[in-house]
Amino acid sequence: MTVLILGLLLFLGAHSVRIVADGWRSRTLARLGEGGWKGAYSVVSLVGFALIIWGFGLARQQPVLVWSPPTAMRHLNALFTLLAFILVAAAYVPRNQIKARLHHPMVLGVKLWAFGHLLATGTLADMVLFGAFLLWAVLDFRAARLRDRAQGTVYPPGTASGTVAAVVVGAVAWAVFALWLHAAWIGVAPLGRTF
Repeated sequence: MTVLILGLLLFLGAHSVRIVADGWRSRTLARLGEGGWKGAYSVVSLVGFALIIWGFGLARQQPVLVWSPPTAMRHLNALFTLLAFILVAAAYVPRNQIKARLHHPMVLGVKLWAFGHLLATGTLADMVLFGAFLLWAVLDFRAARLRDRAQGTVYPPGTASGTVAAVVVGAVAWAVFALWLHAAWIGVAPLGRTF
């Protein structure tokens, strides 16, 4: 569990700088330049991500069961994860109404993904991993909305075609991940089988 926690501290810590130290980030960015900042940020994030994967794999070898979620939670998680994929796609597909209305759909997608997995899984490692991501997403969304208000950020209106594209891209990515990649990469078939 130590490796998992260290990975979460590094990865989420790097992604939390704007939440807790936006002024320090701006000063460091000015000192290092954009390339230097992105390079350091990327290295810390990648090391943290690798430690999360390794630590979660280690923790799964000796699981500590906290609770046994009912089967219905697994189905609810599938719905939450589908919506999360659509939200993440909406962060990147240009001019969609989801981003125009929600402003930070990726962070909301992480919230749904983490919350759904907390409902559907029951080991201590699951609680630590998904609980940490849920807490980070809640704090990051709040900080981003406060920054938007302070800076007077205006998001461009979305179009129907952009919205449909975000939904289709997200749904297709979810289907590929749920039906094949989750089992191959994580070792769990979330829908009970793979095709």
